Amino acid sequence: MILQALKQYYDRMKQDKEAQLPEYGFSKEAIHFELLIDKEGNLIKVNSLKKEVRESAGGGKKSQRSVPIIMDVPSTTKTDSRSGQTPPPNFLWDNSGFVLGMDAKGKAEKALAKHKEFKKFHKEFAEKYQIQDDEGMAAVLNFLKKWDSSKAPELEHWDEIEKGANLVFRLEADSLRYIHQRPRIVEAWKKYVPYAEEQYAKDAEKRGDGKSLNIRGVCLLTGSLTNLARVHRKIGGVRYAQATGAAIVSFNEESYISYGKEQSLNSPIGIESAFAYTTALNYLLSRDDRKIQIGDATTVFWADKETPMEDWFSQMFNPQQEDTSTLSDVRRFLESLRDGKKPKEIDGKTMFYILGLSPNASRLSVRFWYAGTVEEISDKLGKHFRDIAIEKQYEKDKEFPGLWHLLVQTAVQGKTENINPLLSGELARSILTGSNYPLSMLSALISRIRANEEINYLRASMIKGILVRNYRKEVKMALDKENKEVPYLLGRLFAVLEKAQQDALGDINATIKDKYYASSSATPSATFPVLLRLNKYHTSKGEHGNYYDTLNAEILEQLPAKKFPNHLTLDEQGLFAIGYYHQRNDFYKKKEK
Repeated sequence: MILQALKQYYDRMKQDKEAQLPEYGFSKEAIHFELLIDKEGNLIKVNSLKKEVRESAGGGKKSQRSVPIIMDVPSTTKTDSRSGQTPPPNFLWDNSGFVLGMDAKGKAEKALAKHKEFKKFHKEFAEKYQIQDDEGMAAVLNFLKKWDSSKAPELEHWDEIEKGANLVFRLEADSLRYIHQRPRIVEAWKKYVPYAEEQYAKDAEKRGDGKSLNIRGVCLLTGSLTNLARVHRKIGGVRYAQATGAAIVSFNEESYISYGKEQSLNSPIGIESAFAYTTALNYLLSRDDRKIQIGDATTVFWADKETPMEDWFSQMFNPQQEDTSTLSDVRRFLESLRDGKKPKEIDGKTMFYILGLSPNASRLSVRFWYAGTVEEISDKLGKHFRDIAIEKQYEKDKEFPGLWHLLVQTAVQGKTENINPLLSGELARSILTGSNYPLSMLSALISRIRANEEINYLRASMIKGILVRNYRKEVKMALDKENKEVPYLLGRLFAVLEKAQQDALGDINATIKDKYYASSSATPSATFPVLLRLNKYHTSKGEHGNYYDTLNAEILEQLPAKKFPNHLTLDEQGLFAIGYYHQRNDFYKKKEK
């Protein structure tokens, strides 16, 4: 279903002029330089096509670097693999080894062999499709006849070109387009692509090495009989994956071979369908507004037709910036979701998809996959934000925290790289499906609280959500004096004891929270008697001692038999943290008044 949804997205975006997705037979490639030639094929000049971009260099500074432009160029499945003694050349673009017969790899004979193959291919192509008389094609053929590979090092920019830069051709008399973009050449190429794919299948059959089985079959995505893609294009843009890209459909071990079907034939997909889904996925991964990072999973999202949810989802799921006009729309939308209202301007029947990908050696693994209507995902998001809603600690706290903001609270030292990747996928799945939050998150939050004695807004909100959703407890936004549950009362009591100490002693190096929070929340009977004895000293010294004594008495009166439990379970420790958070917030609210 994932690949089917991606193919449908390709079909949708192919009609979008702004998206500029390449057609079948073309691909977007990084192009560094153009060879400007005249009609006779003489090389006039080598022009750089790279552009300057500014990037953040840390510390608020910006750095500038040159990057190649991305251009639609002719491409076929045959050129997916460039291995072997005579790898197939590209059409009217390639690296210096193919185009000029020399590169920095130090193997002159191999580079010349590539260049010879490049010349042969273009000559045969022009003759087959009778475009020798096209001015652009004729100029390239003349250039290839005249070019002396030994002169390559004399070219301008050679030190960059020889390192693998991609080159295209442009006719001096035609400044508006490159030679591969000329109408007759494009038309000829579109005729050639299906022929090339069919020829590739026939060549595989002739080899007789077992790899030719079922090269033609029924495509899983279209149901039609067609040439199947033996190798699918690689996917780029997934964080921590190989820089050259990784495969999402790939089989190369004997244990994965069924009925002799090797490589990608185990997942039979037609060549055009494989092109469509890989192009769509690469396009999504190239857009910052269509992807978010959830732990180690690079996550993309899309819909089967245009919807505001596509533009808002990244800010809803992982807000990264302060309010702007766009974010104000997102905020209003989230407020309506949290309140259980359904915005009229959004078509709830539109299908929405979310795909999380993680690197695994040279392949990609699907960390999680979600498919549902916009209405369904809106309901789940609304439920999530209702479940975790709690009184803010500071005014600047995010009312609608994103997934990353919650996950980083479980990480050692608050570093993204320390987020458990399995936990990130489980939390995302629970939010999107409305299922229970992962219990491992409660355990991780309690562990972090015990490690650094910090119960902040984000930790409290997530703990509240787990208690509400997983344990069916009723937990209010702010201090609930009617809540008689023992762990909640103990959390409140601990906050009162801590505040009494602060008022009596002022700022000190180690408070009772630093020394006793972990033991008080786990084994109350062993700790609270000690704290209450200390509290007598604090209230006798503090200015508001009577107030704290009264508050302590009110809380202690509500404990069953006025006894402290020996142990608190994990969820009870969570409720202890909520009681502490509520009571502490209430103190500072009153102080402000």
